[in-house]
Amino acid sequence: MAVARPRTHSGSAVRIMGMPKEELRRGFGLSTSTYVVIASMVGTGILVSPGYMMASLNNYAAIFGLWALGGLLAVCGALCVAELAAALPRAGGEYVYLREAYGPMPAFLSGWTSFFIGFSAPLAVASYIAARYLLTPFGLVGKEPGYLVQATAAAIIVAITLPNLIGHRQSAWTQNLTTILKLGLFVALVVMAFLFGGGRLAHIAEGQSIREVKLGTAATQLFYVMFAYSGWNAASYLAGEVKNPGRILPRSLLMGTGLVIVLYLALNLVFAYAVPLEDVGFANAEQVPQLAVENLFGAQASSIFSVAVGLTFLATVSAFVITGPRVYYAMARDGLFPSVAGHISPRGQVPVYAMLAQSMCAIIILFVTDFQDLYKYASVGLSLFALLFIGAVYVLRWRRPDMERPFRVPGYPVVPAIFMVVILFMTVFAFIEWWKPSMYSLGSILAGVPVYYVWSLIRRNRNESKVSKVQ
Repeated sequence: MAVARPRTHSGSAVRIMGMPKEELRRGFGLSTSTYVVIASMVGTGILVSPGYMMASLNNYAAIFGLWALGGLLAVCGALCVAELAAALPRAGGEYVYLREAYGPMPAFLSGWTSFFIGFSAPLAVASYIAARYLLTPFGLVGKEPGYLVQATAAAIIVAITLPNLIGHRQSAWTQNLTTILKLGLFVALVVMAFLFGGGRLAHIAEGQSIREVKLGTAATQLFYVMFAYSGWNAASYLAGEVKNPGRILPRSLLMGTGLVIVLYLALNLVFAYAVPLEDVGFANAEQVPQLAVENLFGAQASSIFSVAVGLTFLATVSAFVITGPRVYYAMARDGLFPSVAGHISPRGQVPVYAMLAQSMCAIIILFVTDFQDLYKYASVGLSLFALLFIGAVYVLRWRRPDMERPFRVPGYPVVPAIFMVVILFMTVFAFIEWWKPSMYSLGSILAGVPVYYVWSLIRRNRNESKVSKVQ
């Protein structure tokens, strides 16, 4: 007996009436798409996560194992998103996949979460870290950084947002240049460390026995790893603006993710080479990269490295400025976000108002938010939605088997299952070990449910009013 398939949800059914038929121009190629993936991934995570993992695990074998596992999960995720992005090459990333697989409300909650947790908050953090690294060598950052760091971070957001408002060429130029500088710095650090640095590989054998590492601790530390790897899906947000998306998107996602995995493992080897585990505690965990450079090359080199890192973090800021607004653009086109976010500039063909809204939100976060638990808060929320949009591969294979798929996940259905099982395992431990920020993260997501229904009611009344006026 044939099983009836559920009706496919069409995004066009919820488009707001009266929205101008403006479309984003397909102006991004393979290089910019790949640079966006790399810049989105190589950010605050690789500078902050290693120190906390060293302090918590006190075992380099466990640390390297978690980074390798995180890389495997990132590849599994990238393969799944490559299939979705090639089949649904539209701006908006996972918002589009959730809309097509589950309907408008889960998609709205994804966009709601993206605006606050997924993009605005990480944009604020990236600019904040960049400001700290730029100002530290000049003695302008104390134990409790004040308004100077926040003001500098706000200025960075403004400076990076402005060229991206002009158009694709300026966006591509800004993203490509800043990403090349970032990659050059970290590759130079790896090469110079082993050629001229004063470290010891014997550090790797130090610390507690791997048998003493608790499973719960390892599971929660994997969140730090996955936060550092977050961004493996970044090119999908530009799917509506990429030339030949069926061919370019899978290549950019996999190339960018693969390069970052190699870089992360190499950087962690440098940190192990330069810093004994006994020198790292929770009090100085965030300073591990600077401590490594100081141990390898001296205090003066550490100051130069600090300024260089601050400058290269402009690539991360730029990646968030480019990718996030494409989600709000897609939502606005479906009538699930203020309609102004769905408008694009006539000359630059970019979602100007969506960019401005995100940058303004990030600047507000800079001045009102305590960053202490931000990584935990953001990681849990993003992991919950990662489960949903990777699961969309299964849902769409079932609901829409005839959909054209220029790229298919190799190893299906095992590859998506690996990602989902491990992320679910991590999330369970997060609610046990980090229950407070985890509940805050879940509460932030659920708060979007009444907002969705209120917004839908307003939209429906507005559209009915327009129809009655026409009649």
